[in-house]
Amino acid sequence: MSSKRKPIRTAMGYSTPDRIVVRGFDLPGELLGHINLGDMAFLEMMGRIPTSQESVLFNALAVTLVEHGLTPSALAARLTYAGAPESIQGAVAAGLGGLGTVFVGTTEGSAKLLQEAIPDPKNPGDLDALAQKIVADWHARKAILPGIGHPLHKPIDPRTPRLFAIAREQGFDGPYIALMERVAAEAARVYGKVLPINATGAIGACCSELGIAWTACRGIGVLARAVGLVGHIMEEMHSPIAKEIWTRAEDEARDHALGTRSES
Repeated sequence: MSSKRKPIRTAMGYSTPDRIVVRGFDLPGELLGHINLGDMAFLEMMGRIPTSQESVLFNALAVTLVEHGLTPSALAARLTYAGAPESIQGAVAAGLGGLGTVFVGTTEGSAKLLQEAIPDPKNPGDLDALAQKIVADWHARKAILPGIGHPLHKPIDPRTPRLFAIAREQGFDGPYIALMERVAAEAARVYGKVLPINATGAIGACCSELGIAWTACRGIGVLARAVGLVGHIMEEMHSPIAKEIWTRAEDEARDHALGTRSES
């Protein structure tokens, strides 16, 4: 029985004894010293070097997501490093595994919401009507709107107005940002409370303005947070806290268990 094999092809890059080519560019001659890490990420994702305006906005999005304190992903990385200090990559991977619908991954959810509402940014339709429909649908399902609200940053997530200002300064004042703002306003009206656009909502809107598919948006968070996790692990090397977190959690859980037993 014969089978037709699919040719194996990639446009990402290749190497020969004297050349390294990435996305059609000579790595030593055309990229090294000429392109920053954010622009390199854009090149890998989009297949082209960003314009200067795209570069400013994309790099701002990535910088936003590098660090956010002792989040669960940072704790996972530190605790994993405490158990396996010979594997920094394992510790980073442990932290990255925790990026999902609560932390960082909501960039994907907000971008999906916006891009499904506006498939063609050149013909966005009635944005007010779209916002009302989106909020009504999510409210009826008792679901949490992605990109809206924050447990700490109220009444404004300070990252959001800055990101939107950068987007507008660089010429990306389009329908996705406008719709995100209308969704937040409508959600506040329907739910009767302050619901700011959070950073991931702003990033989802900006990614949509940049033409980045919602399916790739979480990738920006992954590449950015990997940098932050390396920073946490380097701090853990010199000023460890993981063992303290572990032993205190263990002690408190044990003391509670013993106390419960003695009362019974």
